[in-house]
Amino acid sequence: MKAMILAAGFGTRLGPLTEKRPKALMPIANIPVIDRVIAYLASHGVKEIVINAHHHADQMLAHFSKAQKANIPIHLVVEKEILGTGGGIKNVEDFFDKEPFIVINADILTDINLARPLEIHQGHGHLATLILHDCPPFNQVRVDEDRGIVGFEKRPTPGLLAFTGIHILSKRILDYIPKDTFSNIIYVYRNVIQHSGIINYYLSEGHYWRDVGTIKSYIQANKEQLADQHFLLSPNASIHPSAKLDGWAVVGASTHVGKEAFIKDSILWGGIQIGPNAHVIGSIVTQDIGEKKVVKNQVV
Repeated sequence: MKAMILAAGFGTRLGPLTEKRPKALMPIANIPVIDRVIAYLASHGVKEIVINAHHHADQMLAHFSKAQKANIPIHLVVEKEILGTGGGIKNVEDFFDKEPFIVINADILTDINLARPLEIHQGHGHLATLILHDCPPFNQVRVDEDRGIVGFEKRPTPGLLAFTGIHILSKRILDYIPKDTFSNIIYVYRNVIQHSGIINYYLSEGHYWRDVGTIKSYIQANKEQLADQHFLLSPNASIHPSAKLDGWAVVGASTHVGKEAFIKDSILWGGIQIGPNAHVIGSIVTQDIGEKKVVKNQVV
């Protein structure tokens, strides 16, 4: 089975972090979120993956030139002009074969079991099966038990369902997507529905799911990956013996926390220096912090 990871977007909701890195390479507990998505797909039998890129495409190329991920061949396709979620899929249509394939957003962390929705999709030959769940802040999908998805409303709309960002698609859906132009896959689905086509859905329950597309959810995702740990230190991070960590903290590779520094409830990216007597509280730090500097509730 093949899959596509949608990773070309600008990640504007994650600014200013995405001024420095593409959303797909945001570290979640010191592992880029896209590497976690790849591992998730591999656990469901995916054997080959294509990824689109645009924003900070040079960083994406560098990341995927280093090593094969999860022993799966990875194909990175750079879009000179961003094509959107529909146009991005259409742009790589030659990658897909006659078998159904998975499309997933690059900023999703989940443990949703795809075995049953894949079985249902293949058994009924649907154009598309969208994995839905009840997540009130994102609820916008109207469904009918007999007709599948019947509409996409403004979110949040009480009583509706939310799209998880995971699609199971048959190659026939590509016939509905315009070529060589920007398009949104949701608009494609709307068009299919308006012309009496069926877009199927599968309702998932009792799973973990986190969209890491905002600063708030990015912090939450890091905390969730810590589980019962209070601190996660990269093996080659260094913490001065007199420095203090409190609450929770994630410290990235090659980051050094200096003498008598204080770190609390914060994420420190890799390769940075926290100076002596610096205080970092409730913050995301992507750059060096000087001696005695105080960073509180900031993204720097």
